[in-house]
Amino acid sequence: MLHRSIKAEHVLDTSNNNTGGLSEPARSPQIQPACRPDRVSAHVAESAALDPLNLLPAFAAAAGHLLMNPQRLLHEHLQMSQEIYALWENTGKRLLGLDHQLVAVPEADDLRFRDPAWHENTFFDLLKQSYLLAAQNMLRRVDHLEDLDERTQHKVQFFTRQFVDAVAPTNFATTNPEVLRATAETQGSNLVRGFHNLLRDCEEDGQLRIAMCDRQAFSLGVNIAASPGAVVYQNDMLQLLQYAPATETVFKRPVLIVPPWINKYYILDLQPKNSLVKWLVEQGHTVFVISWVNPDASYADKSFDDYLLDGTLAALDAVRQATGEHQCNAIGYCLGGTLLASTMAHLQTCGEQHIASATYFTTLIDFGTPGELGVFIDEQQIENLEVQMHRDGFLDGKSMSSTFNMLRANDLVWSFFVHNYLLGRDPIAFDLLYWNADSTRMPAAMHSFYLRNMYLRNALREPGGIELAGVGIDISKITAPAYFLSAQEDHIAPWQATFSGAALFAGPVRFVLGESGHIAGVINPPGKDKYGYRTNPAADLRDADAWLQTSEHHRGSWWPDWQRWIEPHAGGQVPQRRPGDGKLKVLEQAPGSYVKGE
Repeated sequence: MLHRSIKAEHVLDTSNNNTGGLSEPARSPQIQPACRPDRVSAHVAESAALDPLNLLPAFAAAAGHLLMNPQRLLHEHLQMSQEIYALWENTGKRLLGLDHQLVAVPEADDLRFRDPAWHENTFFDLLKQSYLLAAQNMLRRVDHLEDLDERTQHKVQFFTRQFVDAVAPTNFATTNPEVLRATAETQGSNLVRGFHNLLRDCEEDGQLRIAMCDRQAFSLGVNIAASPGAVVYQNDMLQLLQYAPATETVFKRPVLIVPPWINKYYILDLQPKNSLVKWLVEQGHTVFVISWVNPDASYADKSFDDYLLDGTLAALDAVRQATGEHQCNAIGYCLGGTLLASTMAHLQTCGEQHIASATYFTTLIDFGTPGELGVFIDEQQIENLEVQMHRDGFLDGKSMSSTFNMLRANDLVWSFFVHNYLLGRDPIAFDLLYWNADSTRMPAAMHSFYLRNMYLRNALREPGGIELAGVGIDISKITAPAYFLSAQEDHIAPWQATFSGAALFAGPVRFVLGESGHIAGVINPPGKDKYGYRTNPAADLRDADAWLQTSEHHRGSWWPDWQRWIEPHAGGQVPQRRPGDGKLKVLEQAPGSYVKGE
C-alpha cells in the first residue's frame, strides 16, 4: 500500500452468472493479463534486465529537448553562476564577521539538515547551500520540458529528484557532521555496528532491505493486531474475522472492512491507542474484517474475479450467515476500496442490494491522475513486470514496498540509511513501520489485470469498461450513500484523484479531506488532535480546488464525523453479537493464521 504515508517522527452466496433477472450488459473488450509464456519474448526479457523502469527513452527525450533549447541552457548556466558567486561572497563575509545572507535554505519540512552544525559551522553551511543550489538547478532544468508528453516529463522529474536526494551530503559519512561527531566519540565503533547492520539487511538474493523498525518488538495477537475476536469463515483467498463486542447492545447492521491485499489488514488494528477496529467496536458496531491470504506461486492464475467472487462476495455472504442481517455497511481501504466499488457495481447490475452504505479510505476509482505512482506504470514497465511475474507466479511484496518507499525517499530510505549504517544505531520499535515491512505478494494474473485495466486504461470509471465475473460493471449506477476519506498529503492516492472518483457515483457522497498522508490521515484516533480534517457539504464534486477553497477546517480526528454520518445507516440497537453466536462457528482466535503467512 505505502505516501507522507509513514514518517519516522504511509463479502454472498451467488452464482457467477446470476444477473438478478437483468439482461446481460454488453461486454467491453478487456486487456487480459499478459504474463503468459506466449507473451514473453526475448526482447522484453532483455529490456526488463537492462532497463526495468524504462528510463532510457524518457531521459533521451529530455536530453534532446534541452539540446534543442541552447538559450535556456545558457540562461540556467548564468543563473547558477550568479548563485554560486553570491554564495561565496556571503561565505567570505561570514568568515570576516560581516553581515551576510543565506543564498539557499532547506524547505521547512526537510529534516536532513536539522543538526546544528549545518548552520553553526561555516564549512558545513557552505556545503549545505552548495548542494541545495546544485539540486535546485538540476530540478529547474527538468521542470519545464514543454515539448515532452506529461507522463515522460513526470518520469524525468521524479527520477531526477531520486538522484538529487541520493547524493545529498547527509548520506555520506565524511560530509555528515552528526556522523563525524559520532565516529570521533565512539572511535569508529558506530561504523563497525553500521557494517554489521548492513550485512544483516542484505538478504540471500543479494538485495538490500533496510530495516525500518525493531522486528522483535511486536508479536501478532499479543501487542499488535490484538483486538479480541475470532475467525468465523475462511476459503483459499481470505479469513473473515469477527470481533468481540464491547457494548451491551450493538447497531443492527454490521460493518465489513475490505483492506488492501498489498499489505496486511492490521493497519486498522495496530495497538489499542490507535486501533480503528477497537474504536468501532466501542461505538457499538459489529465489526468484520477480511484478512487476505499471502499468495504464493500456486496463486499465479488468481484473477480480479477471484478477489470478487471468493473475496468480497464470499465475505458478504458469511456476514449474513453470522448475523442474519441482509445488509451491512462496508469500508474499503485503498485497493480494497477499489474492489469494494467494483463489488457494489457488480451487485447493482445484478439487482442485489447487500451493502447499505460504503466508506472509502484513500481510494482511487478514477485513475486518470494517479500521482507519482504513475511513473512506474507504462506499457514497457508492465511488460517487464509480467516477465518477472511469469517466472515467479507473483510480484514480491518487497518490490512493491520499495516502490512506495521511493515516493518518500528522504523519509523512508535515506533517513534509515544514515540511522542504521552511518550512525550504527538499532531500528526503533514503531508499529506503523513494523506493519509497513510486513509486505505481501500479488498474484500474477490479478496484478497484471489491475495495472492494465485500472491504471493504464482507466477503464473502471467507464460504463461497461470492465467486466467482472461475466458482468460489465458501471460505477455510475451505484446509488448507496458513500463517505470518501482522502488525505491532503497522500502521494499514493492523490486527493484530487480520489475526489474525481467520488463524483462518479449516483448516490449521495460526503467527501472529507484529512490532513497528513496515506496512512496517518486514516489512522488518526480521537484525543491526540494531531491532524484535522476538512468538510464541505454544500459544495458539489466537480471542482476540487473550489471545494478546498470553500471547505471548513475541523480540529482533531475525522472518526467521530464518520460515526455521526454512519448512524442513520446503521439501523436500531440489537443485543450484542459474539463470534460463533450465529450460523458460523469459531474456527480459530484472531488474528488468525493467514495474517501470519510469510
